[in-house]
Amino acid sequence: MKKLPLSLLCLLTVLAFALPAAEVSAKHAKHDKPRTVKASKTSKTHAKKTVRANAEEPEFANFAQWRAVTEFIDEVSTEDGFDREALRAHFARTHYLDYVVKLINPPPAGKTKNWTLYRSRFIEPKRLQAGLKFWNQYEDALKRAETEFGVPQEIIVGIIGVETLYGQATGKTRVADALTTLAFAYPDTPNRESRMKYFRSELRQVLLYARENNIDPFTLNGSFAGAIGWPQFMPGSIRRFAVDFDGDGKIDLRNSPVDAIGSVASFLAQHGWAKDQALVFPAKVGMNGTTDWQAFIGQGLEAKFTLEQLNHADVLADQTTPALLQYGLVDLEDGEKPTRYWLGTGNFFAITKYNRSFFYAMAVIELGNAISQQRTK
Repeated sequence: MKKLPLSLLCLLTVLAFALPAAEVSAKHAKHDKPRTVKASKTSKTHAKKTVRANAEEPEFANFAQWRAVTEFIDEVSTEDGFDREALRAHFARTHYLDYVVKLINPPPAGKTKNWTLYRSRFIEPKRLQAGLKFWNQYEDALKRAETEFGVPQEIIVGIIGVETLYGQATGKTRVADALTTLAFAYPDTPNRESRMKYFRSELRQVLLYARENNIDPFTLNGSFAGAIGWPQFMPGSIRRFAVDFDGDGKIDLRNSPVDAIGSVASFLAQHGWAKDQALVFPAKVGMNGTTDWQAFIGQGLEAKFTLEQLNHADVLADQTTPALLQYGLVDLEDGEKPTRYWLGTGNFFAITKYNRSFFYAMAVIELGNAISQQRTK
């Protein structure tokens, strides 16, 4: 048989480790759930379902034979110039992760949120000590990020601390497996179609990212949802918002805390962060016995109401709350304790673009402030 030129062999090798993904509708998928594919006579052993010793071991599922994956391969090979055979080889190596499907499921309906419990997971001695060490070690980079992007050092420190305990918990799940599982085998929820579309987009982004940086996508580890590195950026966010802040000519959120610092600040700056603007002010509701204030709950992740509007709806603001800013009403349910209310500015809601949770944003603020207070002692 005629040998392939060495240059072609090298090209095929690179393509096999740097592939893409797209936003194809899952409603035409041949399989909604993974199944073991019957093996050929020459590969029976490899085609059997992997015996799982625990819940976090992968299952064999030949994604390359799924109709939805084939449609996905066709789309990204056409639009992004990937080799179809290399993509099929990639998906034949990808594993279905059952524990990812279980973790992505929303909490049971009716479960009461508890701010005090949530807060205790982050404002605790181990994280405070690690945050103090991180801040002292990377003070120059934090100062530079604040100057360049307008984001206070304590907010950057708070985010990296909440996300990965300053690089100690960046995740051990293969990102390619997690994103493929969620892109094509998302659990049966009301928002299944939109979530699969999102994860297919992120799958495409990770394959593009791997190709651009000459990385084998199977070497990328992260969270069960596919987030990567110290700041836990999704692949699309890495490509859009991450920066080379240490000046070494590459963006590396897995191994460069300085790149992580600059990238967090860059992300917030591109999501509406306003320099020198406050974040939250305490508030009380229903002090005059009305329920008008309830109309301001659940109004999206943005500050769009004036202080006058809120006051007329029986929302009592703290005396230090600036009258010229706009706000959103933030409710922190606290188990059996009364719900806590705050007025969040645009900067508060910029943090929720990182993670769509009031609890998350408040934990970031409080962790950063607690570490800042330690530094002044």
